[in-house]
Amino acid sequence: MSWTIRLTVPARKQLGAIKDTRIRQNISKRISRLEDEPEKQGKPLSEELAGYRSIRAIGQRYRIIYKLEAERVVVIVVTLGIRKEGDKKDVYELAKKLARLGLLDLFDAE
Repeated sequence: MSWTIRLTVPARKQLGAIKDTRIRQNISKRISRLEDEPEKQGKPLSEELAGYRSIRAIGQRYRIIYKLEAERVVVIVVTLGIRKEGDKKDVYELAKKLARLGLLDLFDAE
């Protein structure tokens, strides 16, 4: 069974903001691989990001944070970016901030 993948508005903007085409394509390919058994990929997150999972892309550098909606068979990519521990631009810090603001699951009208 194949899962449907959707990107939130922040995730789509973050992907579009990556200037290097190869990096953007590699991240897109990694997201596409979530169509098959996303529950077996990545690692579950905790605390403020409980219910979300994280996978690596482009070696150790980028992270893709997503959640599963099993009843709809949907993978929702909520944010992505560079892992930079201790930096306010770190992808996990950004995800926590979006969660606090209620923007982590924001979609535009489709």
